[in-house]
Amino acid sequence: MKPKTKAQELGFLSRDYAVAKDKQNWLDLFAEDAIVQDPIGKSPLDPLGDGHKGKEAIEKFYDTVIANGNIEFNILESIPCADECANLAQIVNVVGDVKIETQMIVIYRVNSNDKIVSLRAFWDYQKMEDQLKAIS
Repeated sequence: MKPKTKAQELGFLSRDYAVAKDKQNWLDLFAEDAIVQDPIGKSPLDPLGDGHKGKEAIEKFYDTVIANGNIEFNILESIPCADECANLAQIVNVVGDVKIETQMIVIYRVNSNDKIVSLRAFWDYQKMEDQLKAIS
């Protein structure tokens, strides 16, 4: 799928770099004051529900969440609008012998410097926990 806007292009690159475990290129997509909310709201990944703000917090998120698994990230549909893009995605994350499947909507917003200022992922954390419990 060829990107139609910068937001869509950076959303696709974010996926590609996360899957490839290319931490530095993934981090370089973000503005210094960017925020990552993955998932939106309170969860064990974000106990206060405020998101991961700034490059240092985003790097910690990468090290804690992205770096620990082997991710398949399939974009099922991508809808670009102005400086934002919404991607419907199917994620399969394999950690050790555990395989977790999650559907999500990820919304990327970019600034005039072609950097991601916001990554907002809508997915059901409890559903993921339920999959882990069923395996145990």
